[in-house]
Amino acid sequence: MRTNPEQTVYSDNLPYTANGQFSAIVESLAPSTTYYYQAFMTVSDGNGGHEEIVSVIKSFTTNAQGQWVHGDWLELPATTGNEDFVGTFYGSGGTTEAYRNYSYNYSYTYYASLWTAYHLTKAHTTGSASTSSWKFNPNIDQNKQVSITKYSYETMYGNNNYSRGHQCPNADRKSDQQMNRQTYYATNQTPQIQMKFNDGIWSSLEAAERNLVTTDSDIVYVATGPAYRKVGGSETINYLDGATGQNANPTRLPIPNYYWKAFLKVHMSGGQVQSASAIGFWFEHKTYTNDSFVNYAVTVDEIEDLTGFDLFANLPDGVEATAEANDNWSTFQSF
Repeated sequence: MRTNPEQTVYSDNLPYTANGQFSAIVESLAPSTTYYYQAFMTVSDGNGGHEEIVSVIKSFTTNAQGQWVHGDWLELPATTGNEDFVGTFYGSGGTTEAYRNYSYNYSYTYYASLWTAYHLTKAHTTGSASTSSWKFNPNIDQNKQVSITKYSYETMYGNNNYSRGHQCPNADRKSDQQMNRQTYYATNQTPQIQMKFNDGIWSSLEAAERNLVTTDSDIVYVATGPAYRKVGGSETINYLDGATGQNANPTRLPIPNYYWKAFLKVHMSGGQVQSASAIGFWFEHKTYTNDSFVNYAVTVDEIEDLTGFDLFANLPDGVEATAEANDNWSTFQSF
């Protein structure tokens, strides 16, 4: 899709048949502005020939500054308009409600998504979709992403204690190959201590997340992310240094000091949210031995105070205030 002569973006979800949809994400757009675009596709005939298909010119208008709303997607935090890049991925069914995957707020400074938000159902966790091969996010300049597509941290960087920790877990996206593949974009990972964090308390929390959706009607809304400093804090940020001789980008990769996760469940009536329950978890990024994630439960209000984000912003105000005051895991489970 070409938005102007200076900007061309490429789609990662092209159709494999004569009919279908595809999408692409553009960045650095001005608010309240109408843009015109045209799509170009080259199709091979299998005999060495090809045909270029050109679409008609169409347009779209961006939201006003500070607006970024996807209907009633309850997992979404509010945006301010000052983010480096906010985007959404969809699965193989195109940009439809049924195939929304996850949304993310990517930082060019930290080479990480400061929040990732998605909904989870039993159907998402059922299937055999598997990728395990890291790639660049096709919608963001590769120079603004960490070069881990061919190397793990132990090869690319000088410390072998860190893994590429998913934010939207690949195990939460087993029903659709494209959804699973999108969890292996460089923008969906951060350097996490592997032993006794990523493979321990954090993994247990992710498993508990999947255990919340045991029936076809269960839905849990999730927001998660790293934190480098608390709001108003001055914590030291440590870095992984690029290995000598490697073409590492960046040469120094920031390591989060904290990780957080927030869950939401709702009761609906007549298409409207009538009540809700939420809970948050806040962890120092360190090793944990024989410890339960339950001990690190906090209110979503606390996570908002620590991060500066307004989570689950599409909830009705009164419902949101009540839901985000809970810090009891059993209360949330039984809601």
